[in-house]
Parts: sequence; C-alpha cells; structure tokens
Amino acid sequence: MTHHVILGAGPAGVIAAETLRKLAANDTITLVGDEPQAPYSRMAIPYLLIGNIDEKGTYLRKQADHFDRLQIKLVKAKALSVQTAQRQVMLDNGETLTFDRLLIATGSSPVRAPVPGIDSPGVHSCWTLEDAHAIMAEAKPGARVIQMGAGFIGCIIMEALAARGVSLSVVEMGDRMVPRMMGPVAGGMIRDWCEAKGVKVYTQAKVEAIVPGGVGADAPLTVRLSTGEKLPADLVISATGVKPNMAFLKDSGVTCLQGVLTDEHLQTSVPGIYAAGDCAEAFDKVSGTTIVSAIQPNAAEQARVAALNMLGQTTSLRGVTQINVLDTLGLISASFGQWRGLPGGEHVELTDRDAAGGGRHLSLQFKDDVLVGCNCVGWTQHVGVMRGLVEGQVSLGPWKEKLLADPTKLMDAYLDAVQVQGHWQGADDERRR
Repeated sequence: MTHHVILGAGPAGVIAAETLRKLAANDTITLVGDEPQAPYSRMAIPYLLIGNIDEKGTYLRKQADHFDRLQIKLVKAKALSVQTAQRQVMLDNGETLTFDRLLIATGSSPVRAPVPGIDSPGVHSCWTLEDAHAIMAEAKPGARVIQMGAGFIGCIIMEALAARGVSLSVVEMGDRMVPRMMGPVAGGMIRDWCEAKGVKVYTQAKVEAIVPGGVGADAPLTVRLSTGEKLPADLVISATGVKPNMAFLKDSGVTCLQGVLTDEHLQTSVPGIYAAGDCAEAFDKVSGTTIVSAIQPNAAEQARVAALNMLGQTTSLRGVTQINVLDTLGLISASFGQWRGLPGGEHVELTDRDAAGGGRHLSLQFKDDVLVGCNCVGWTQHVGVMRGLVEGQVSLGPWKEKLLADPTKLMDAYLDAVQVQGHWQGADDERRR
C-alpha cells in the first residue's frame, strides 16, 4: 500500500490529498499542517478582518469530519528535514514519517523586515489566523495604523483595515503602489485613488525604526521614516512580501532556487518527491523560464497535476498563470504575463485620468505579433480577453498593428484571431458578458 505524505495543509495540500483519495481509495494519505486550526485559506483572512465571516468561514472544508470521512490523516506539526535516501520526513513533534511519495506544499511565510523594533508589541504580520485575531483586537475605529508595504498582498490587507474605520497610513519603498504588478502610471493612479479615499500613502520611503512611545503622549509606537517624518501609531502591520518555505530541504538533495524547482510533471530533482503551490517553481511558457507564481489558481492546478503524477498517471502542467487582479478600495486593476515587456518588443498605452471612478489606464506589450503582457486600471470589461490572448499566445497577425493604433479594439482582435485559430475556449463566455 502506497503512503503519500503531503507537507502543507493549505489549498494545494488539501486539493492534492482529495485528488489522491478520489483516485486511490486504498492508499494511505497523511496531510501535515503546522498551524493549530483546521486547514484554512489565507485569502479569506481579509474578509475575517472586515467581519464578513467568522473564523470557521476561512476553513477550506466546512464539515468538521471532512478529512476523517476521506481517511486522510491530519498531523499538526512542522517539517524539520527530509531524508531522501531513507524516504523519511522528520517533524518537530518528534514523529518520523516514512513515505513512498512526498508532496511539498509548504507555501510561503512573510518576510520580516530588518527594522529595529520590528518585534515590538503592536507590530504584526497579517498572514495567519493568530495574526488576524491580534489585529482585530487593536484595529478599532480611529486607531492609528501604519502599514509597511503596498504590494499586492499589502493592498488586500489595506482594504480590510480601511473597512474597519482606522486612520491608515501606508509606507512603500518603491516609487509607486504595487510596483511588482503595475507600471509607473498605473501605480500612481492607484496611489491617487487611495489618497482620495482617505489613506495617506508614502512612496519612496522606508521604515527605519519602530520605537515604543515617542511622538504624542498617547502613542504606544512611533514609526520613523527615511524621509525624516515620525508617525504615531497604535498598530503597525508588516506586509513587505513573502518567501517560499523551503529551508527544511537544506541538504536533502531537492534542488531549490527561487522556490522548489519542478519539471512539467511537478516532480522535483528527486524522483518521487513533488512540489505544488506557493513554494513551487514551475515553468512559465510566456516568459520561457521557471517562476514562482503564488496565486491560488496555480496552487490548485499544480496540486491536481502533482497528485496525478504521484499515482503514476503521467500528466503535464500546461503552464503557470501570471495573473493578478486587485480591488483597491473599489478601483480594479489587473496585470497579465510580461507586463513590463520583452526586449525587442513593442507597446502601446492609453490613459484617461478624467474617467469616472478614478480614471482608466491600459498598457499592452507585444513580442512580434503576440500579446505577451497587459496592465490595466479601471478597464475591466475585457479582462478575460487579455488573459486569453496572453495565455493562449495567440498570433494576432494584422490585428497587432490595429491594436498599436487603438488598444481598445481588444475584443475585436480576440474574437477574430481566436475564432480563426481556435485557441481559447473562453471566447463564447466573453461574448456573452
């Protein structure tokens, strides 16, 4: 009887375990998670902060006996090391698990900024349910909250904090908001929108220190910026990025670069050991290189493909989706593929700062006659079209020049090119919108 061990009880781990059980009724499955709660979705934490759901609403599976009924053993522990020759995983609870197939789905953890005072009381990441409960206790209406970081995750957290009625300031070391997702124009538009909504945004600024007390007799914390400003704070949120959880693989023989390196079958450099989700580095056909793309649709598909291969059903990952869609206080923005462009490529931008709802911006990047990347703010009607053209690597032919002249013709280009080439089955869905 085959023993499948899955490290990580987030979406990737849960989907992989369920896929294995569906197709292998008699195999042994052990799912290892290092948090005390039932498996949950981190993406649901902002909704918990807002108050739309309770803690159980974050759980990936709502029935308390879900995993028992599937005969999936849940172990609450953290992996310390993997001995590949012995096919064993050492856990911090003293247990050793022997496996036939291993899936590494350990996700990622917040990067702790090297700032003096970062470990002070009142300073939190927003990554776990424990973090969420601590933040909810302190983020009361009117509380002075300083958030470090205005990337994708930071903007999601910002949305939840703003909904709690706090006095919010955001500090971003880049020259714009969401700098890894948006170009200068788009990132600047998002900043303008946030400030119009009452959020103070500091860009090209770093938090140099967090000091207990200081400015204002009633301020438990003072945040000192590289600009020289000193901001009083009741609560500081650190949202300065995440990194894959893979340190426990040191000396295991499993190759780790940006993440745990995988092939098209999600197998690592060690046969029988696979990786999926936010810790996995997989091939992206658009950029032609391996990347870590930490979004839930990738985690789900990688988990499914890894599980099939763990059962000997040879299956290839079609590719890594590079897509981010963000709602920042009601302003929708999106990026797809190589939104920065590629060497030798061409691009076109269209910006309407006077449009209702914060303005609109559209940027298209081409390589030859293929759309390789997009950026958009407030331009939501053709998001499916953008994704279809980029992921489908559709040859646009004469439509490339037409789009350079008028990028708003995306729908026409999509329908014509896709219908001719039969690339992407989402055309009918987009037409019905």
